[in-house]
Order: sequence, then C-alpha cells, then structure tokens
Amino acid sequence: MDLKKYIRDIPDFPQKGVMFRDITTLLKEPGPFKYVIDTIVEKYKDQHIDKLVSVEARGYIFGGVIAYKLDCGFVPVRKPGKLPAETVSLDYTLEYGKNTIEIHKDAIKPGERVLVFDDVLATGGTVQATCKLIEKLGGKIIGCVFVSDLTYLHGQEKLKGYEVFSLVQY
Repeated sequence: MDLKKYIRDIPDFPQKGVMFRDITTLLKEPGPFKYVIDTIVEKYKDQHIDKLVSVEARGYIFGGVIAYKLDCGFVPVRKPGKLPAETVSLDYTLEYGKNTIEIHKDAIKPGERVLVFDDVLATGGTVQATCKLIEKLGGKIIGCVFVSDLTYLHGQEKLKGYEVFSLVQY
C-alpha cells in the first residue's frame, strides 16, 4: 500500500524550514490505519515482546493498538510533569529544539523485551532518548518502529545498534 498518499505535508510547521509529515490524514482512513498496525504486528508477533513503549502524542494512537495485538504491556513516555508516579528523565535534542522525556521508574523490569514505537523518525533524538531510558531501567530493545522515516535527517545514525523498521521513507 502506498501510505505516502495518505500522509499530508505541512511546510514550516512547527517552525519555518521544517516539513511536517502529518499522519492525521492516514488515521482517518480505516484501510491505511489498519495496514500500518497489521504490518507491524505481523513483523513482531513472534518476537516475544513484553512491553511496547511509545512516545506522546501520535505514537500513542498506534502504540496501544499494537500492544494489544502483540499481547504485551503498553508504556507511555511523556514530557516532564505528566506522569504521576516516580520517573526517570532524559534531556535530548530534536530537529527544531531541545526537549525532555520521562518514563515511570517501575515501567520496565530488568530483562524485559521492549519494542519502541513512534510515528515519525526525524533526527532520532526522541527515540534515542527513549531507548536510553528503557536501558537504564534494564530493558532490552528489540526494535524501533516508525510509520515514516525522514531519511534526509539521518535519524537512523542516532539509532545505530538497534533494529529500525519503517513503512514509509522520505
């Protein structure tokens, strides 16, 4: 399926010079939305995933469904101050600035097999930080999965050592 025709390009968002790949147009179509989920589940169904970790906010839309279909737990990674229990956090750089993410300290048990999902791989900073948090808690990263990869931003370079899988490349 050609998913690119369901992803809208928005120039200069969230700031000038950034080409935003908007998946909300993909989400409103049941066929492409189902295709994304089914393709990811098919790839990882025999990998014995314990947790699927996803980054807010668009990552949650797919993440919960994928976790359900893989029969594993779902763990949200959030911006500071959004998670109610004790957290660990990490600062990182992204395509258009800096940010911090947090995960509950008890979200991942040592040795758990973790699949990381986000909607778009841009510079790789967010998912790299997510992987570092998971590993700090003792989790083993099985793969990093994306709907789309903005290859011209070289995000895979920050994720060297991890399996990276995406359905669409720009």
